Amino acid sequence: MPPFEGDWLAHVRPVEPYPKNYGFDPAELAPHMATDDKALFVAIGDEAPVGYIALSRDWNDLAAIDDLAVDMEWRGTGAAQRLMQQAVTWAKEKGLPGIRLETQTNNVAACRFYMRQGFTLGGYDRYLYKGLSPGTRETALFFYRFF
Repeated sequence: MPPFEGDWLAHVRPVEPYPKNYGFDPAELAPHMATDDKALFVAIGDEAPVGYIALSRDWNDLAAIDDLAVDMEWRGTGAAQRLMQQAVTWAKEKGLPGIRLETQTNNVAACRFYMRQGFTLGGYDRYLYKGLSPGTRETALFFYRFF
């Protein structure tokens, strides 16, 4: 619930879990390997990919996390944290002042993870997903980490 200030995660109400599929098209990640302003890092576990993070230099000269995914079986193993550390290293090497990302109010685990990684909530948009899902109750949350 807004206003998403203070200890807003302490007021989270449980909801019935449901699967959400964003779809995955490896071709969408190809541009992250073809230019100096984008990057793709992959976490390997047991000799197979278990997660990735895709970044780009955004219009406001911040690094943007375009996508972060870790296989469910590998969550809680430190894979996401190592990917995030690589993102921070990349942004600093590019001379960028910080990183921005977007998630949703119904992804509480991600919100808690980002805050443990030093991100703070900078804003929200109640209507961002209305065009995709007119009945949605999701609110977009924008997190930032400055160096």
